[in-house]
Amino acid sequence: MERKEDTPSRIIKRRYEDKHKEKRKATNGTFSTYLPRGELEEINAFLKEHEITKVELIRQGYESLKKQTEQGQKG
Repeated sequence: MERKEDTPSRIIKRRYEDKHKEKRKATNGTFSTYLPRGELEEINAFLKEHEITKVELIRQGYESLKKQTEQGQKG
């Protein structure tokens, strides 16, 4: 990927990002996954329509699955 032209603000941002990169990696994670294009577009449209972020989707889905699993183990 080609870098954009250096401007004073871009230089400052790059310096900040380089300085804080390890801290961000230690405190945050990412889900790297692929979905079929049609399914991805459907999910994105739903999220946009209902003003839900992808992070909210993941957290709510996790909580729901966790509850289902706990209930399945009890019953």
